[in-house]
Amino acid sequence: MTSLTDEAAIALDNLADRAANLVNPTIRLGVTGLSRAGKTVFISSLVHNLLHGGRLPLFEPMRSGRITATRLEEQPDDAVPRFQYEDHIRALVRERVWPDSTRAISELRLTIEYRSASGWNRMFSPGRLSIDIVDYPGEWLLDLPLLGQDFRQFSEATSELARTGIRAELASDWLDLCAAIDMNAPADEMVARQLANAFTTYLRACKADERSLSTLPPGRFLMPGDLEGSPALTFAPLVGLPPTRAPKGSLRAMMERRYEAYKTVVVKPFFREHFARLDRQIVLVDTLQAINRGPEAVQDLERALADVLACFRAGSSNMLSSLVRRRIDRVLVAATKADHLHHESHDRLQAITRRLVDRAIHTIGMSGAGIDVMAIASVRATREATVRRDGHDLPVIVGTPMEGEKVAAERFDGKRKTAVFPGDLPEDPAAFFRSIDERSDHLDLPDLDIVRFRPPLIEETADGVTLSVPHIRLDRVMQFLFGDRLA
Repeated sequence: MTSLTDEAAIALDNLADRAANLVNPTIRLGVTGLSRAGKTVFISSLVHNLLHGGRLPLFEPMRSGRITATRLEEQPDDAVPRFQYEDHIRALVRERVWPDSTRAISELRLTIEYRSASGWNRMFSPGRLSIDIVDYPGEWLLDLPLLGQDFRQFSEATSELARTGIRAELASDWLDLCAAIDMNAPADEMVARQLANAFTTYLRACKADERSLSTLPPGRFLMPGDLEGSPALTFAPLVGLPPTRAPKGSLRAMMERRYEAYKTVVVKPFFREHFARLDRQIVLVDTLQAINRGPEAVQDLERALADVLACFRAGSSNMLSSLVRRRIDRVLVAATKADHLHHESHDRLQAITRRLVDRAIHTIGMSGAGIDVMAIASVRATREATVRRDGHDLPVIVGTPMEGEKVAAERFDGKRKTAVFPGDLPEDPAAFFRSIDERSDHLDLPDLDIVRFRPPLIEETADGVTLSVPHIRLDRVMQFLFGDRLA
């Protein structure tokens, strides 16, 4: 996947990081998400709760009172945009709107001062840990497997997937265009643009809310940034590639060259400069949305998780190897938006997500060491209640639906609260996945009523101090990801 030059650069970067850690102990935490899972909200809530002394009973250093100060500091990487925490938290707390998703990499340094739980360590340790939060799109992570694929392998895998399920309809224009062109004809920029546009339209249709598919490389086709219109993004997979070498100057040769340029210009720098330097990782997934969209979205999420987890080499490394090559020793897969369900279904959401992860791990032949799964809500937008209906108590969630949301025949204006019965998730994950795998015509799928809610009203004290953002299990997330580094 990487050249000797890349490996040498990675080793030098890690040696420099290790040297800096001797002066200022640091952990680099990667945060990514698949299909609108809410990573911007997650980072904002995590930082806000640490800065404002949030309710974090399962985060041991906070519970025991060993954290003495928490502050934001200048990030170490001057060439990486700063995660605009202040803007995002203002949108959440003051304006009660969900912040815009970040479409590029960003970084934020949070420094925690603490008293070690060990008297011996208190004598020799500075009692300070900097957490460099590296926020990057999940689409970029899904690009990493491309480093191990040539253009033929990429084209075959992509076109094969495009012919399955609902993708076949969405990809029809691109597939028809591939069938109509002569790939061995002289390279033509207009044909290349047509192919790239048709392929990008297909990817966007897959990602749309009503489908919520997750496996969508190359990622920069959906978020091109300053590369929009460049040759590195003006290519597409081709269908029915012959085993012979591409004729010089042909359209096929152009596509191959630009695919390799994409890996060189886009994928390798991300891997070398950012991904290879991570210590811990959280992957946010919207399992609930996938379940709500149906079997194909669930299977696609499982496929995406397999691709994602294959990028990590979770587990510990020895002291010598860690000097030149980092190993992400803890990976957390977090199913977000648990507040959209009554707490009785939280364990079921976690169990289904764990089953997804276990199946993905089995597919790629990993051991699963260092990987955990949780159901969380980075920001809790609802509260729970019980309503009486037809002589029975019905567990509901109460919140303010976003403007335009519909519950039954009622459309909401974004100001009025309502109670919603979200439905129940299956008790038996194995039976749920068995029904999906068997592709039965009578799938026993959960009947869910998923409503998008506005962020909650955050109150202030009499002194004007803003209270911390409410959440579900964010303290458990902190304990898993960096609690051990504050021991």
